[in-house]
Amino acid sequence: MIEIITKKPLQTYNLGVDFSKKLKAGDVVAFYGGLGVGKTYFIKGICRGLGIKDNVISPSFTIINEYTGNLKIYHIDFYRIEKVDELREIGIEEYLYNGGICLIEWADKVEFLLPPNKIDIKIDFIKSKKCWRRVRIES
Repeated sequence: MIEIITKKPLQTYNLGVDFSKKLKAGDVVAFYGGLGVGKTYFIKGICRGLGIKDNVISPSFTIINEYTGNLKIYHIDFYRIEKVDELREIGIEEYLYNGGICLIEWADKVEFLLPPNKIDIKIDFIKSKKCWRRVRIES
C-alpha cells in the first residue's frame, strides 16, 4: 500500500497524472471515499495523463462517460445505482472486461462484480487538517 497526503485539489489531480503512467489496458481502478473527497479530481488527472483532451466530468447522471486517448477509458459513477438489475441493463461486464481502463467511483456499491486484481484507491479527509486528503493506493 502507498499512502500520500495531498494538501490542495491540484496536488490530487497531479497525483492522478503520475498514477496514470502505471496503468495498462484492462486495468480496473476502484475509487472509495465520501462526497467531495477528490475522487473526480484524481480521475481527471489520470485522464489527462492518458492523453484525454476532453473536459472530464463525473458521470453521476449518465453513469458512464467514455473517453479515447492513448487507450479507451470508461469513467463510471455508481453513486445513483440502487439495484443490481441496473448494472445488467448497462452491460457492466462489457466495460470491465473489454481491454479499456475502467475508473469506478463509488466502487463499494459494486464490489461483488469487480475483478480480484483491481486497484483500490481510498481517499478521505484528514480531520485535523481541513482540506488535506489521505490517498491510499492498494493493488
